[in-house]
Amino acid sequence: MIAEKTNIANLTSVISTDDAYVTPALELLDEGNSRYLRDAKVNLQNVLQSEHINEKEAHLIALSIAVNNKTDFLIQSFKTSSKNHGATEEEIGEAVACASLLASNNVLYRFRHFSGKDKYNELPARVKMNIMMKPVLGKELFELISLAVSAVNGCELCVNSHEASLIQLGSAEERIFDAVRIASVITSISKLY
Repeated sequence: MIAEKTNIANLTSVISTDDAYVTPALELLDEGNSRYLRDAKVNLQNVLQSEHINEKEAHLIALSIAVNNKTDFLIQSFKTSSKNHGATEEEIGEAVACASLLASNNVLYRFRHFSGKDKYNELPARVKMNIMMKPVLGKELFELISLAVSAVNGCELCVNSHEASLIQLGSAEERIFDAVRIASVITSISKLY
């Protein structure tokens, strides 16, 4: 049991200084003597240290996904780590705003896609999206976060649209893929916290 508690602390230490924070899900992994705690730690470390995304960007993407997944512990942890990697309050706020805006867009555009009716595509969305016009994060990073959130929310139309925008902006496919990798791992870690 003590060895696994150390693994819980090791996982938590990747994202926070609060090694004592243990959730019921982490306790279940501990009680089951699960090797997954080590895998989760390695996965988290790997995605936050990308060749194609700098640490500030990685932590801002992680923050946005934590907000999207409504995981308070991760939100606080990635807010702090984003600041520690040079993110401004405005950039942090915009990463949060991006998650909220994309949640709205993903529902709307997923409905349009799923319904398959031209009429719904003709009707105006009437959703304010001024933040997308001149983002504090810069257009490319905002699109990258938008893509990551859309991938988590399962909106095919939005994923394709943001991916095309990123390619047009000159983003490498490896960078795009790494953003989605961050989103996937943060979503899996969200299930533990």
